[in-house]
Amino acid sequence: MISLHNKKVLVTGAGGFIGSHLVETLLEKGADVRAFVKYNGRNDWGMLSDIPSGSQKSIEVIAGDICDPFFVRKAVHGCDYVFHLAALIGIPYSYIAPSNYVLVNVQGTVNVLQACSDERTLRLIHTSTSETYGTAQYVPIDEKHPLQGQSPYAASKIAADKMTESYYRSFELPVVTVRPFNTFGPRQLARAFIPTVISQALTQNKLVLGSLDPVRDLTFVKDTAEGLVTVGLCDKVLGQTVNLGVGTGNTVREVVKAILKLVGKEGMPIVQEPSRVRPTKSEVVRLISNNTIAREKCGWEPKYSLEQGLAETVEWIKKNIDRFRPDSYVV
Repeated sequence: MISLHNKKVLVTGAGGFIGSHLVETLLEKGADVRAFVKYNGRNDWGMLSDIPSGSQKSIEVIAGDICDPFFVRKAVHGCDYVFHLAALIGIPYSYIAPSNYVLVNVQGTVNVLQACSDERTLRLIHTSTSETYGTAQYVPIDEKHPLQGQSPYAASKIAADKMTESYYRSFELPVVTVRPFNTFGPRQLARAFIPTVISQALTQNKLVLGSLDPVRDLTFVKDTAEGLVTVGLCDKVLGQTVNLGVGTGNTVREVVKAILKLVGKEGMPIVQEPSRVRPTKSEVVRLISNNTIAREKCGWEPKYSLEQGLAETVEWIKKNIDRFRPDSYVV
């Protein structure tokens, strides 16, 4: 794998859940990190504020908008490697505001691609999502599985992935697309089901959830961050898309049971709320990864079990419960 020692590395979406963990991983590997966060008038760095203060001082934080091609070009300038994570990711919100997803996820990605091409960046690591596969036609899902736009979010990410492929094929831009399956861990807020379950279990007398039947391949965030670096900088997969997942699946019901056991609330009643259930044709029923390429070509292996990851996540949410609104549905 390429050494990052003293290399200038840009992370877009650095203030997000996975992005902030990736920044920490890059710092540990000796990279000189430029963290691109979305501009806001509060000077809020998002989840980068959770990084230890000593590490924060080592980061160059820039605030802007991925939809502004001029700012993106400035952000990319002088960087050896770019990890592109900036995106709108909430599936329920994509039903409400699909055009925003095209603007941010597709046009924003094109802005990054063009900037990297113009600046002759050594490598762009583009972050995809397992949602691009839709409901599995077979499991485990390998990289040849058909892509299905079962939500506006998924469709926008398919378009972003294909634009990335086109820049590799048309302009010889050195890219790797890493496709994580469901990631969980500290700093993930209530948009996702695991922090939703944990925050409700810690504070409420019942769980109010959507469907309990979907199967997900769940990767702890520290493994995902390590995988983005290991796979993204692997020369053997240049120009390719590579799955990043544990390779096993659990139903939402099974994960809920494990969480309730961890917090000592076994037997807590569960209520299914219709507004939390995806439209039938939009629900992705099974996602289980085939991670052979990541393991055999790049040498990546997940280190955390589901139980270990959930335990760390529970502890983080206990300490940060004031960031959650367990009695309301976060779209």
